[in-house]
Amino acid sequence: MAFIADSGRVDGSWTLQITVTDLQVEKVLRVKGDEHVGGVMLRLVEALDIALDWSDHALWWPERNMWLSRTRSTLDQYSVQADAKLQFTPMHKNLRIQLPDLQVLDMRVDFSTKVFATVVHLCKELGIRFPEEMSFLRRLDKDDLKRVVKEATKKKKKDPEAAGPLSSNGHHSSSGSLDGLSPFPSRSPMGPSPSSTLIRSAGSPYNMSGNMSQFNSFNGTISPGSMHSLSFEGVMESTLAISPPVPTKEAFQYLYRPKNFIEKARINCVWLDSSRSLMEQGIRENDFIIFKYKFYSFYDLNPKYDAIRINQIYEQAKWSLMAEETDCTEEEMMMFAALQFQVQLQSGLPQPDLDMTNNMNHTEDDDIDAALKDLQESLEGNSISTPGDITHIPELGDFVRFLKPKKLTLKSYKRYWATFKDTHIAFYRNREDTTAQPLMRYCVRGCEAQPDVNLTAKKYGIKMFVPDADGMTEICLRFDSEEQYCRWMAASKLSSKGKTMADSSYSAEVQALQTFLSMQHTAPTPSINTSNVDIQAEDFVAPRFYKKVKSKTLVQKIMEAHANVREMSLMDSKLAFIKAWQSLPEYGITYFVVKMANGKKEELLGVASNRIIRMDLQTGDSIKTWRYNTLQSWHVNWEVENMILEFEEERVTFACLGAPCKVVHEFIGGYIFLSMRSQDKNQSLNEEMFHKLTGGWS
Repeated sequence: MAFIADSGRVDGSWTLQITVTDLQVEKVLRVKGDEHVGGVMLRLVEALDIALDWSDHALWWPERNMWLSRTRSTLDQYSVQADAKLQFTPMHKNLRIQLPDLQVLDMRVDFSTKVFATVVHLCKELGIRFPEEMSFLRRLDKDDLKRVVKEATKKKKKDPEAAGPLSSNGHHSSSGSLDGLSPFPSRSPMGPSPSSTLIRSAGSPYNMSGNMSQFNSFNGTISPGSMHSLSFEGVMESTLAISPPVPTKEAFQYLYRPKNFIEKARINCVWLDSSRSLMEQGIRENDFIIFKYKFYSFYDLNPKYDAIRINQIYEQAKWSLMAEETDCTEEEMMMFAALQFQVQLQSGLPQPDLDMTNNMNHTEDDDIDAALKDLQESLEGNSISTPGDITHIPELGDFVRFLKPKKLTLKSYKRYWATFKDTHIAFYRNREDTTAQPLMRYCVRGCEAQPDVNLTAKKYGIKMFVPDADGMTEICLRFDSEEQYCRWMAASKLSSKGKTMADSSYSAEVQALQTFLSMQHTAPTPSINTSNVDIQAEDFVAPRFYKKVKSKTLVQKIMEAHANVREMSLMDSKLAFIKAWQSLPEYGITYFVVKMANGKKEELLGVASNRIIRMDLQTGDSIKTWRYNTLQSWHVNWEVENMILEFEEERVTFACLGAPCKVVHEFIGGYIFLSMRSQDKNQSLNEEMFHKLTGGWS
């Protein structure tokens, strides 16, 4: 039955139509503009006269796309008038949530609070620490990757609910700034212990297809898109800490597979705004939504507390490689496949109790070593370099082949004696000329260094983009040995952060590179006879590799690479996979298509945990890099959807194409927020600071 609101009485009252969504009943109340929202809800419940718990209900205004959540505010303050039609609806609703490992959970979440608060509560239920690293994004059809820019523009014009860039308070300008406050005063570890594991014993440990059935014993088949309710905490913990293996063909139905940098950028237009509620962003009850790691800055990965968290990061890393979101070489792919195979082997075996292992190895010396390590990490985390021996500045000197690529010109590498001192690389004709003026000299502080390595061909190279007055100059270096490459690459990585080889982390960086390469070396004989292994190669490597090589050959290569990791435990295998993933050139870069002020063409903007990169849209080559430590403020003009970054050396203005400016704003502010985390393990999450840096209003 429809009710028509009257124009009001002499006493200033008027009728307000409210739909109770649970009962599909419409009620009409006579109200006044100075009446509080809480009073209206109380009178509505009295008028319904039904003995139900209404405490989870609130008023929703569909036309304005907003919750009337401030119960002490009046109708006049919300601008509610006689023509308004409100809904009395539950704040908590069901949502279908796809996790990084592609499992889908049916969970009840709060649709009225900001997405950030919803994520915090969800992570607490799932036993995942540091929820600030995660967020929601909408589900896109695969065809949307090709037309998302046009569709997003149309939706913004037609649907005011989807107007992402507009802030909830109507302001048309925003800024982010740092005031020196730490966002994490105190936090205590939370989440279940990872000691319990799901034991699988039936079948051969090498028969992955046979072991699949053992994962499906809980509440039907667990697979991408399946609906299941994890009601028992122990089973839930085991299922989330050790994910069921999913065939790649099935997984690809739920994964984006971008073919170029444009499609990689388009994926990022559907991240939800952390400062608005789910309902305000068009998410409705029982909608399908993706939940994954948004910020690639993982704090304190501790196997004792983070079994679920480490597994979900591992799964996200694995699927980003399989879907070719993150690029890697063939040798790296075989290493990742070997680690993935080792994870599946260990998933069916009992694992050591981490608490028992720690107690057995716990000595007074361990406490001292741990304290020293924490001190070192604390210093490095605050970008304070340990000076070491201040009387000696470390220097590298080797014969290096050098090339400065130029368009439309074929040039070969030339051999020089090269020195790397402080943050400068100098080139000489021979070793004896180092006292004279160098032939070339480059300052590599703030450079972008990318590996150019092929172990089979014994090719050890570095592709560097060095800052200069016009942007970035590309230079290429080739080395004779793996040892040379590791030393020079480690020095280049430190220089990109403004550090030198005098920094205490240099040796660890060299060691990490050596370990990364050693895992890629193939053994002369496979770790397991391939005739005893029943696996599908396409479930372990990205499509571009198994399209070129026969499946049997790929399995042979995987088993040869597996010889390097066969002794690793389940947790060590996952951590090694994550660490290797973090070593890839494309790791942790979120892409956006932008147009620079006064620019004539579209370009690519990469946002990473410590820098912002201006890139070529077609090739992904770096044009210029800016570090966050030189960023003074970031502003958004919503009227023209332009973003302005104020660096120490220059001002950068650009328009976002396809993705709302709010998404880019939140990524930059979010990474700065995460960089402010201290080494204090008892720090708590400062939600107010997060919204101050990412919220998008003054």
